[in-house]
Amino acid sequence: MERKTRTVKVGSKEITFETGKVARQANGAVVVRCGETVIFCSACASKEPIESRDFMPLRVDYQEKFSSAGKTVGGFFKREGRPTEKEVLTCRLIDRPIRPMFVDGYYHEVQILSYVWSYDACMATQPLAISAASAALTISDIPLVKPLGAVQVGRIDGQFVVNPSVEEMEKSTLDLTIAGTEDAVLMIEGYCDFLTEDEVIQAIETGHAGIKIICHALTEWQKELGKPKKTDTLAFVPESTRNAIAAVATPAKLDVALRIANKDEREAAVDAIKKEVKETLLPEGAEKLEHNPADVSKGFKDAQSAHLRKIVLEEGVRCDGRGTADIRFIDIEQGLLPRTHGNVLFTRGETQTMAVCTLGGSNMAQRYETLDLDGLRNFYLQYTFPPFSVGEVGRTGSPGRREIGHGKLAERALQAALPDPELFPYIIRIESNITESNGSSSMASVCGGCIAMMEAGVPIKRPVSGIAMGLVLEGDKHVILSDILGVEDALGDMDFKICGDENGVTAFQMDIKVEGITSDIIRAALAQAKDGRVHILNKMLEACPQTKDLPAHAPRIETIRIHPSKIGEVIGPGGKQIRAIIEQTGVEIDINDDGLINIASANAEGLNKAKAIIKGLTAEIEVGTEYEGKITSIVPFGLFIEILPGKEGLCHISEYCHERVADLKDLVNEGDMIKVKVLDINERGQVRLSRKALLQKA
Repeated sequence: MERKTRTVKVGSKEITFETGKVARQANGAVVVRCGETVIFCSACASKEPIESRDFMPLRVDYQEKFSSAGKTVGGFFKREGRPTEKEVLTCRLIDRPIRPMFVDGYYHEVQILSYVWSYDACMATQPLAISAASAALTISDIPLVKPLGAVQVGRIDGQFVVNPSVEEMEKSTLDLTIAGTEDAVLMIEGYCDFLTEDEVIQAIETGHAGIKIICHALTEWQKELGKPKKTDTLAFVPESTRNAIAAVATPAKLDVALRIANKDEREAAVDAIKKEVKETLLPEGAEKLEHNPADVSKGFKDAQSAHLRKIVLEEGVRCDGRGTADIRFIDIEQGLLPRTHGNVLFTRGETQTMAVCTLGGSNMAQRYETLDLDGLRNFYLQYTFPPFSVGEVGRTGSPGRREIGHGKLAERALQAALPDPELFPYIIRIESNITESNGSSSMASVCGGCIAMMEAGVPIKRPVSGIAMGLVLEGDKHVILSDILGVEDALGDMDFKICGDENGVTAFQMDIKVEGITSDIIRAALAQAKDGRVHILNKMLEACPQTKDLPAHAPRIETIRIHPSKIGEVIGPGGKQIRAIIEQTGVEIDINDDGLINIASANAEGLNKAKAIIKGLTAEIEVGTEYEGKITSIVPFGLFIEILPGKEGLCHISEYCHERVADLKDLVNEGDMIKVKVLDINERGQVRLSRKALLQKA
């Protein structure tokens, strides 16, 4: 049980990798420490490879133990259960850079399990979890090509900072998680406040410098204590199988099929060739098959990929006939759903979304619970990808990891364009219902979501569009593709999504399947993406040039700011006062700790009445000011008058009028409204009122 450690310093943080003490039966297990944050990660592989070996069977799970921050999960069972949104997104962040780094031909099931055991908010857990997974695989016998690492990059006061604290990130205009090897970047997930392309490149290069430190340390650690890699079960498609496939799926046949512009027709033509290959190489009823079915499936996919890549590299032409920088046809139709607050049918080529924007009060906010805090989101985007969108039959129900990931990308791309909550105090919910898909559905969600908000009357700061870029790389030759199709994503080397406007970037996400992507290639992709992004944005603005008026059937929300010391007066003992206001007016009321009150109602009369009550409750009585109040009681010496809610003053009988009054009950009744002026407020807070001061002397 000898503990082995390796410590590196990245940015201002020391990160320690430790093994040998915990989970010794796993293929590889590591505990990572940074400050008082502790993350455990294990990597295990099945004893034997799976039979249908045309994909890498990798499963990644990440869980935040609430005990790590001295908390208990809310709810009845008091234990962690279904993954939270953050946990799902972190699973994807771990999976994306690691998946392409396994040795070709390795088809054992691999499971990576990562747990947060202690958390002190010294830095984000995501880059630590990615590095922990890499370390566990590096020292295991599972054949990873080389170690990788991950860091977070922020931009604070104009300076790029590697691995900032959670507190520092609150002031950052950039949230970038980046992973890669010592030689290349593999994964980028970044959100920012309209940074330029040059600033994005600088952030990526800053992050990669920190990654190199981690990768170098893990390489040395592997030499010191890593297990020999298990490579005796690597499976490759035999050359004889590849030749047999090529004899049936000839370049001429593939060329015709892969140049069909329509997706359904192209897939039908490719499927016909695939069927012919299987019937020829895997005949039914044969006593013994000459070729392995898994090898035939993998070999055909490789042949299809090689031919498609050859067409792009040699001719600069894509399967739908477009040039490398061309954007598909765009169609935008608004107002199809009359009772929604904002909606648009956004179509780009064979990718389409029905985007809907809904506005509401505080009860529509999305609640979330993390290790850092419990809170409410005022803006959220929910993405749905039903099976019919790709012409298939499949599972429906709760969103999968892909749907959660795509929705969060589109949501954060639009976040930088949102108006100030005090100027537009609505909760904003966007649905992106994907009705057709052939690549870049998350970017269609950005475009559709932006137009839907403008349709709903949301005064966004700047319209935002999104585009997905691809890459085909062979040796020193490469081609960058704009607005990629699904097949170009599957068979290409890069999926690079960039969102923003003509002056800046709000979100960028990149996944790379091969090493060799240089800064120059990323720079060229960003420049080409900007041209495409502006083209799409211009099409959006042709359809919806400016934000429209708030729809008639949307709720009305107004904001009042009061002094925080007055919050208790609005709420009342045990919430009695605020409940009474809601019952009287039918509005929704949300009060922030800083004294900002949002009042929402579909009824203008109720909204105005609630505003008047709250202003009355929180207003201070001022000497010399005139008020109209209600007589609450009549006594021999005068009138008690409520001039503000819950605040009374006394109008002495001598201050009622210039003439002498014998009995006030002969002149007024309880409940009558009367105009008075404040003469004085004494040390005990008693208010002296006068009606006489408002009357001219006869």
